[in-house]
Amino acid sequence: MPKQPLLQFTGKSIYCAIADVHIDPWMPVGRAIITHAHSDHARWGSRHYLAHKDSEPILRLRLGQDINLQIVQYGEKFMINGVKFSLHPAGHIIGSAQVRVEYQGEVWVASGDYKLENDHFATPFEPVKCNVFITESTFGLPIYKWRPQQEVMAEIDNWWAQNRAEDKASVLMGYSLGKMQRILRNIQLQDSVIYAHGAIYTVNERLREAGFDLPELTLVTKEMDRKLFKGALVLAPPSADGTTWIRKFAPYSVGYCSGWMALRGAKNRRAVDQGFVLSDHVDWPDLNRAVKETGAEKVYVTHGYTSIYARWLNENGIEAAEVNTMYGNEDENEEEEATQDVAAGQNAYEEHKRELDETVNTDKDGTGL
Repeated sequence: MPKQPLLQFTGKSIYCAIADVHIDPWMPVGRAIITHAHSDHARWGSRHYLAHKDSEPILRLRLGQDINLQIVQYGEKFMINGVKFSLHPAGHIIGSAQVRVEYQGEVWVASGDYKLENDHFATPFEPVKCNVFITESTFGLPIYKWRPQQEVMAEIDNWWAQNRAEDKASVLMGYSLGKMQRILRNIQLQDSVIYAHGAIYTVNERLREAGFDLPELTLVTKEMDRKLFKGALVLAPPSADGTTWIRKFAPYSVGYCSGWMALRGAKNRRAVDQGFVLSDHVDWPDLNRAVKETGAEKVYVTHGYTSIYARWLNENGIEAAEVNTMYGNEDENEEEEATQDVAAGQNAYEEHKRELDETVNTDKDGTGL
């Protein structure tokens, strides 16, 4: 009789049957380990949750103050039915974690979402050695190669400065959890009053109340005089795009922060004035680097360019398979557009097959397997 895999992909989650524990379940379960507090990985309704301590403020905000939540530190080991678990930094957002699962000498790691670049807010990613690695592939194509964070932040600073000179409000859009804290920790605030949509204000305040070092934001209200916004920076979630809420800032310029801004079609569809290519996920070189550093003999590829990246790994000596899950974008209002962006990326992949072949054959960046 074949050996049961330590982790299985079910209709509910990534599941450890021996421990009867689900990782990031998308349906209510008895016991759930949560990699991070984004809404596609942390869903309401489970009886018991476990997560890294830095995820607690937002998990309670989004899932309810009274959820049954156990918190642990990075590297802290805990046993469930003879299976050894621990959480390790994923670098994706505050509190994000990879889940290490060990049983009878076999080690699996479920990465959740992750990035390798230090954003100066989330605990930086740490590779974890394992036999089997479950990786995301949100931007798993060679066309995705991020510029250093400081260069993108300088672009945001310059865009805001230009708008100030023209008495325009700078409406900067990005995810309320992760992207906005990263921006606030790295741009030049110049003691300015920073205005925010309620979704961003609430997340920021909850994190500040929990002791995290973030600047105070000013909530945008209906009663505010429009003159306050001249030359100001206004932070907004993607869901605010095209709503009546944004009209109160006129004249304004809209900037949008996302890895999808690397695709011309995404920028045009958004009709934004300035796209900033800034992602909280790994790009192509770092994805390959992360897989290589795990030393994994087998890799399962989840959400993103699953079939393409799994095929690439198999062609390069790493046994791999794609897995269908219900993970996607943190902001569910983005789901349809993200699907369109993935399709656009797949088209771009077809147009860049030669670049892929060159990456495979020469590995000039030293990031291949």
